[in-house]
Parts: sequence; C-alpha cells; structure tokens
Amino acid sequence: MMARARNGQAISTARASRQELRALRKLQQDAKRDGDLSTWRRATAVLGYLDGISVIQQAAQLDVTRGSVNRWLQWFEAAGTEGLRPRERLGGEARLSDAQHQQWIALVEAGPLAAGYQSGVWTGPMIGELIRRRFGVSYHNHHIPRLLHKLGFSVQRPRKRLAKADAERQALWLKQTFPAIKKKRLLAEA
Repeated sequence: MMARARNGQAISTARASRQELRALRKLQQDAKRDGDLSTWRRATAVLGYLDGISVIQQAAQLDVTRGSVNRWLQWFEAAGTEGLRPRERLGGEARLSDAQHQQWIALVEAGPLAAGYQSGVWTGPMIGELIRRRFGVSYHNHHIPRLLHKLGFSVQRPRKRLAKADAERQALWLKQTFPAIKKKRLLAEA
C-alpha cells in the first residue's frame, strides 16, 4: 500500500521516487516530441509541483484551471506516471450497424422530400425521427449533430431573402451607402 501524502501536500514522498521522476520526465519529453499538449501539460504540472511551484502558479503558467492541476496531482498520487497517460475513451456501443449507417447516409443525401417530409431542408428532429422510424433506434436531439459531423456532414443554414426585395437597390446600397456609413464611423472613432 502506498503511503499517504502529508496534510498540505498533494504527493507523498514515496510516490516521488527517482524512478518515478525519470518516468515522468520521459513522459513529458515524449509528449512534447509527439505534439501531445494535454499529456505534456499534465507531466509539466506534476514536475513543477514537485519542484515547489504552487498549484496557482502552475495553473497560470499552463493556462488551465487550478482544479485541473489538482486533479492531475491526484492522478499521479494514485497511479504514478501511468495515471497521467491518455486513456482510450470507449463510449457506448454503436446503435446502428454499418449497413444501417450506409442506408441512413443515403437517405440523408437523398433529401427530406425523398424521405417523405414536406420541407426541403433537414432539421435535427427530422433526422432523429427518420432514424427512429426506419431503424427503431432513438437518439437525443442534441446528439444528432454529432452523428452528422462524424459522418462528414455539416450544418447548413439557408440565407433569408425578402421575396419583394429589389436586388438592384440592395447592390447600390452595398456599394455606395454602406461604405459611406463605415467611413463616417471610422472617422468618428479616430
């Protein structure tokens, strides 16, 4: 069993052994070489703390919260250098099979009219309903944009134009009136 850290100390003396410090420095160097900023920050914060730099100073230097630095110190105290390494995030199991994903992509690409909707533009709730109706799988509306992004789709918003707007007058306004307004404002600010 690992010795506990003294009051006011986040890391016990047993955890800060020479072997552990070597492993920690190697982790920091490897993270820097690989461009892994998160792991480099964690290792740097722990090394700095062990060198006597306060949590508040570490947080300011690394542009993170004090809570983050304290959490990293806890991870190091609990599992040593291994506790600072990135972990694979497993997440939940996919609800749609690969074949269903391909069908779903084809449905989205075909458009909402082809899927039986009145609108020509997809919305998150419409896609959620489509998945629920076709595949019997429910997703929260907030998760739908993540699914779309993961599959390479992006959010598109149509431009709103007035039906009775005069295109020539708008172009004239953009070329003459708008620049004059901007010029007046810039002169007033100077």
